[in-house]
Amino acid sequence: MKKSYILDTNALLEDPNCIRVLRNGNENAVGIPFHVILELDKLKKEPRVKHLVAKAIDSIRENLEVIHIIKDETAEPLIPSVDLQILKEIKGAGLDDPILVTNDRILQLMAEFSGVQSQEYKCSKPFESESQQYTGFVAEEEPEKPANCFSWHEGRPMFYGPHGSHLVDYEHEVWKVRPRNAYQNLAFELLLHEHIDLVSLQSDAGYGKTFLALAAALYMTLEQKRFDKIYVLKPMIEIGSKMGYLPGDVDEKMEPYVRYLYGLVNKLHGMRPANKVFQEAKDPASKFDPSKFEILPLAFIRGMTIEDAVVIIDETQNLSRTEIRALLTRMGENVKCICLGDTRQVDNPYLNESNNALNWIVSMMKGIPNYAHLVLKGHRSRGPICDAVIKSGL
Repeated sequence: MKKSYILDTNALLEDPNCIRVLRNGNENAVGIPFHVILELDKLKKEPRVKHLVAKAIDSIRENLEVIHIIKDETAEPLIPSVDLQILKEIKGAGLDDPILVTNDRILQLMAEFSGVQSQEYKCSKPFESESQQYTGFVAEEEPEKPANCFSWHEGRPMFYGPHGSHLVDYEHEVWKVRPRNAYQNLAFELLLHEHIDLVSLQSDAGYGKTFLALAAALYMTLEQKRFDKIYVLKPMIEIGSKMGYLPGDVDEKMEPYVRYLYGLVNKLHGMRPANKVFQEAKDPASKFDPSKFEILPLAFIRGMTIEDAVVIIDETQNLSRTEIRALLTRMGENVKCICLGDTRQVDNPYLNESNNALNWIVSMMKGIPNYAHLVLKGHRSRGPICDAVIKSGL
């Protein structure tokens, strides 16, 4: 039986593909009230949702020939409530038994009072950025695989690297760090590979991105001696209320933002001595030796040429496309650059899930021979509370 679905704004934002899903081929009719278009127009400048609005508009344009734009042609004054105006347009559209598709509980209630059927969009799923959709894995049967990707072969990971493919049926141990799961082991595979210069790692908080990157950096610099120095770059974006003016020199101003790095390096130092990265070898509480380990604010990078170094860019999702381009073009000969982040935790008020540096790296560099990307997963993260939060979807 053919149904007539009417889409609310939130259904389009939840899943821009909902038009195709609800049409179910050509089985059902789909309508969009004109006031939904007006509401999208208002939201297009909102930093947090404008990328979703753009995708919703693209979907409407692609399906314009098969959807019904429902508009109230009466000359009556505009009804103050957008929701009431949408219901008025639906009732005046002349459709047989229209069904309003919305996840707005108030609008569902108003629809019931107005005699309009409504239902939730049941296929709703959160927006996924390019860096979430491309996990570093592809289907084994896919004929053309991007450079430096993985697939599952009989339950084991197959790596398609710069010099052919091979099974990763061994476990790395890096600076006394043993991977907790297969994904961390594959992260080490990419981080240590001599012919992969740029690696991006994406994951929820707690899966060890920074810890793995620091372990690999210490190993490649202090043991393998492939590099002379480690740089860590981090956007100075605060979460919550601002701390305001901080006294002191550059190092003292940055200290609250990078204190976690001292904790991670000291933990690695406890597993295996890393004396050379500290100013005083016998006192790991001392500052880092800038000849071996340096934490830099982004403003200091302009004009530099970095060579013979491991560069870790943490919280990459809080950088813009312009900023990451400026950073990556500073990389000279013999550099391993590791970009870490989570596009679902964008704290920069001018960026969003799709318009951020981590997502730009993945979308623009996927397939380049000396680049690799991996999304870390697993049943164990930072600890049991972190595990519970991730599993609950909080």
